[in-house]
Amino acid sequence: MTAASLDGHRARASHANSVLDGTVRFAPLPSLWLAAMLAGAVSGALCFFSWTGVALFIVSTAIVLLFGHSLGSHRKLIHDSFECPKWLEYLLVYLGVLVGLSGPLALLRQHELRDYAQRLPACHPYLRHGAGFWRDAWWQLFCRLDLDHPPHIAIEARIAHDRFYRFLERSWMLQQLPWAVLFYVWGGWGLVCWGVCARVSAGVLGHWLIGYFAHNHGQMHFYVDGAAVQGRNIRLTSLLTMGECWHNNHHAYPGSARLGLLPGEWDPGWWMLLLLRRLGLVSALRLPQDLAPRPELRETTVRR
Repeated sequence: MTAASLDGHRARASHANSVLDGTVRFAPLPSLWLAAMLAGAVSGALCFFSWTGVALFIVSTAIVLLFGHSLGSHRKLIHDSFECPKWLEYLLVYLGVLVGLSGPLALLRQHELRDYAQRLPACHPYLRHGAGFWRDAWWQLFCRLDLDHPPHIAIEARIAHDRFYRFLERSWMLQQLPWAVLFYVWGGWGLVCWGVCARVSAGVLGHWLIGYFAHNHGQMHFYVDGAAVQGRNIRLTSLLTMGECWHNNHHAYPGSARLGLLPGEWDPGWWMLLLLRRLGLVSALRLPQDLAPRPELRETTVRR
């Protein structure tokens, strides 16, 4: 069986149950990483509280979520939904690494696996956030899924062989260190706790939390026939997620640079792309009408 992503990357599987049969196992390194960040965040709140620290947390988190995760990791690296100079692409993806989820290549492979699995008629509950709230939290934050017959994820050469991305992949945890040193010199351990540990904790926990609700609860404008998972829109989190909460829209048009498609669907990531286009830094912003038709896609609400 073979299946192609809608955005150019490909997943291939030779086993009928390639995304069904597998075992969820404890993952020591990601667990230690998150536990250390959470311990630092709690220490910052209890022992090093300051309004400067809180402001640093808010500003740094907003920057890495908007420019890094939403624009760099998701809309550019994974879906290539706009064009920009290479230096800007590198900067955006680097900021995405600072979110603290993983290296860029691992993040891309995991996203491709989930996309492939969720478009099939059935997939493992780990891949569709389908195990219930608390079990899904344990699985996604502290475990990994080892499939018995995993599909092959082939990342295009321009990304897989890129020296900068390979460097970030090897050193993604260490990329927090220069910022920790800078914040320590600026204001001691308190700013390290707020500017690194609390920021990473919020990014990792928030990524899981939005992922869970965006696959289980929320509004739907579109339905993808034959798919194991239907994305959901989580309206109240549009500003917090930089527009990434419009996940039902994204499942319908994964290659679109704009995620908030209907009036009132606030999408800060799209707003920033429009500003960058006005500045001459990005171009070729892909929209739903620019994508190939999908016969399996149907609307569930009337769009105005």
